[in-house]
Amino acid sequence: MNRIPGDQHSGPTRRALLTVGAGAALAAGCARGGASGSPAAASSGTAPPTATPTAAAGGLTPGVMTLFQDPAYNFNGLLALGGSGAGAAEVGEVLTAVNKINAAGLSAQTYVETFRTLGDQLLKAPPGAPADGQSKRFWALRAAQYYGQALFFVLGSDDPGSEEQLYKAGRGAWDTFCDLCEPAPVKANVPYAGTPLPVWFFRPDTSGTPRPTVILTNGSDGQNVDMWTYGVPAALDRGWNALVYDGPGQGQLLFVDRVVFTPTWEKVVTPLVDWLSARPDVDPGKIALTGLSMAGDLAPRAAAFETRIAALVAMPGCVEPWLGFPPEIRKILTPDKQETNAIWNKEVVPELPPDAADVMKKRFEPFSVPAMLEARQGKLFTDFYTPATRIQALSITDVVGRIKAPTLVLDYEGEQFYPGQPRRMYDALTSPKDYLKLTAAEGAQLHCSPMAPQLHCEVVFDWLQKTLLGG
Repeated sequence: MNRIPGDQHSGPTRRALLTVGAGAALAAGCARGGASGSPAAASSGTAPPTATPTAAAGGLTPGVMTLFQDPAYNFNGLLALGGSGAGAAEVGEVLTAVNKINAAGLSAQTYVETFRTLGDQLLKAPPGAPADGQSKRFWALRAAQYYGQALFFVLGSDDPGSEEQLYKAGRGAWDTFCDLCEPAPVKANVPYAGTPLPVWFFRPDTSGTPRPTVILTNGSDGQNVDMWTYGVPAALDRGWNALVYDGPGQGQLLFVDRVVFTPTWEKVVTPLVDWLSARPDVDPGKIALTGLSMAGDLAPRAAAFETRIAALVAMPGCVEPWLGFPPEIRKILTPDKQETNAIWNKEVVPELPPDAADVMKKRFEPFSVPAMLEARQGKLFTDFYTPATRIQALSITDVVGRIKAPTLVLDYEGEQFYPGQPRRMYDALTSPKDYLKLTAAEGAQLHCSPMAPQLHCEVVFDWLQKTLLGG
């Protein structure tokens, strides 16, 4: 890329940063981005030939799959729509919200207002006969989804300071849903480095029978409702227990307790395994671990050191989250903190479009409390170096080979956040392993298959059943 004459730094030019745009910058370790046409193609210990490069992600959402012209909003809208199969959304509610947002003009403000209002409405008693507990239960679950949708873009809205309040609204809806489940999940706080980890332990029944258990690990900006969509019902339907939790950089620990991500995720998972192993309704020899989105890096890191993990699924496999950022962003980081922050504040920030600035606020807040607090004041963070080096530290290239548990590595056609990284992980594994790419032919394209979470769960739990239970 050509440099602007007179630029004295080795980092990107201002012109280069402008080419990034909000859509490309969003490729920063989503929280929330084929070799074979069928899920049955996975075969133990072998991977299919490397696929040819896929089309741009935008070309993989044709026709009615394009809810919004902006790919970032479209991806999140598809995630909401995909949750319908698990009761975590309603098709008519989501599409009505999409139409309302597009009619008003797509923006962070219209998106946040529309989905926040939808969440509020679901928590109010509708006209007519009083609702029973089952209806209230799923209203709360859908409300949690819609609050989560609003939360994702709130930093770009007119009221970024409402972020914590909006998180708490979603958390309250989630807890209401859980309290109405039969049986209700066990709620607990598991000790971790001075800040307890909130956990929700779902069981098929209260018989106390020892069962296989899956620990569901969220990504860098997902909410608990996403773990429902991507695992809890699938586990319960198969007679498994499922553990949902907030780790550092996630949910309560981020938005309320102000604890950012850690690169040593085994220190997060080990106390969870301790807590599970002490329960009579858990088979301690059959504890599996899954990682969705950026947790496709976190979960494998934990499994490299926590040897009690009996099976691992990376969804998708990710070995270097920092590579999820565009090269123009990565070039800002130099070995020197002062130089890095000078490039950021003097060359980049003055030329950064507002939508791209909002994306950077969102992408960096799980790694920097000052960045989060500045974003809530409508400001862009001034210290680029500290959160950037924390993201760099999440690299697991040097520990993947330590993993002993059988591992399933998922990949997605059109993977827009970590392209190529699932194959890198698969190739580096020395444990029993499988690789599977979900495809557009199945409607399962894009990061985490937002339109096909049910198919996604079928693939994952079929593999877990076979791996831990022999079929």
